[in-house]
Amino acid sequence: MFQLDPIAALATAPGIGAIAVIRVSGEGAIEITNRMFRGKDLTQQASHTAHFGTLRNQPDASGNASIIDEVLVTVFRAPKSFTKEDVVEISCHGSEFIIQQILRRLMQEGARLAKPGEFTQRAFLNGQFDLVQAEAVADLIASDSDASHRAALNQLRGGFSKQLKELRQQLIDFVALVELELDFGEEDVEFAHRDRLRQLMLDIRRVLHPLIDSFSTGNAIKNGVPTVIVGKPNAGKSTLLNALLNEEKAIVSDIPGTTRDVIEDELFIDGIRFRLIDTAGLRQATDRIEAIGIERTQQKMRDAALVVYLFDGKNIAPDELQAAVAEVHESGKPYLLVGNKLDAIDDEKRQSLEQIVGESIVWISAAKHIHVEKLKSALSARVRTDAAVQTGSAVVTNARHYEHLTATDDALARAISGLDSNVTPDWLAMDLRVALQHLGEITGEITTDDLLESIFSKFCIGK
Repeated sequence: MFQLDPIAALATAPGIGAIAVIRVSGEGAIEITNRMFRGKDLTQQASHTAHFGTLRNQPDASGNASIIDEVLVTVFRAPKSFTKEDVVEISCHGSEFIIQQILRRLMQEGARLAKPGEFTQRAFLNGQFDLVQAEAVADLIASDSDASHRAALNQLRGGFSKQLKELRQQLIDFVALVELELDFGEEDVEFAHRDRLRQLMLDIRRVLHPLIDSFSTGNAIKNGVPTVIVGKPNAGKSTLLNALLNEEKAIVSDIPGTTRDVIEDELFIDGIRFRLIDTAGLRQATDRIEAIGIERTQQKMRDAALVVYLFDGKNIAPDELQAAVAEVHESGKPYLLVGNKLDAIDDEKRQSLEQIVGESIVWISAAKHIHVEKLKSALSARVRTDAAVQTGSAVVTNARHYEHLTATDDALARAISGLDSNVTPDWLAMDLRVALQHLGEITGEITTDDLLESIFSKFCIGK
């Protein structure tokens, strides 16, 4: 643990509020604040204690120091603080003027304004947590759904990091033995047992593959599940979007081809954020503008995490529905079949269509809001079939982690192939070093200044 120069920043959201919190961290943070404070001597107070008093301006020519504000100052002594440095948190009234006056006084006493993410960066550099956990702090602040909150909290608690560190350490031990063989190259000795090394690499890949595969789910959790509503013209897609959102978001008309472009909005269902996308109807385009809209529909289907195929249950022919289901199925995307105009069809036809396609259908009436809540439950259930969402197990939500996990897996695959080909220890060691490099960059055991600058610059200033 080491203390850097003192920094200060507003830790609460900017703007007028009842209370604002200004955080000061680093060498001399307590002394700097104490020179402004009138109340108890902060330098003599124990860690994790709060003290009421006033903050003062610098004395004028007659020696009078005017009051800036009445405040509550909380003292955290190193290493028992977020940054593992001496930290002071000043709770003041939420006036922009007061906040700026306090920050100005802190600068006069020797602190400087913190850079984005600098408090969390110091916590990482001082060993409070690893890089995965540091990034999870930003994800936790930005979480706007139950699922994204749980994913960020799981990473913050370090389960993902601990797993990777243990595997990396085992690999380091074997790499050391392979490197040792290079020192005795002319003596034909084998320190790293090849069968055990193979088993270790296979074990690591078995851990990596679910993490790599979870990225699409994790990305959806973090940014919202892209859910595209597709179907033939006049199936009721725009009416369904309006019913789900409970507002007139899309123009509804009996004229085929009314929706020419995609329309997007967000909906929270059972703590999961869905990015709903209404699209142009799938048919042979009648003009160039409609053709562009249909092409965008097809692109949205390719990008979607979930497809809602909506059809007109009253007017659709069985063979037409079969062909549509086959097309959606071939896309490889998770999907829901939704039959519209429930109020206009009898039970016999509904059962007949379900038997023909061999799948369950969610029946609704978008126009009359019949079973719309049932459809919402089906959407939630379809996403929650992913075990990672259900159990809160490790989910990769960060593109940087995904890239390094993929590169690690590729390096291990090459190393296993090298074992099969009886490559020399130097070639084997090269691939193992690459795997170690990428694993280390995920958790921050291997870092560069450019990497840290890139990561922490995305944080808010006071974190």
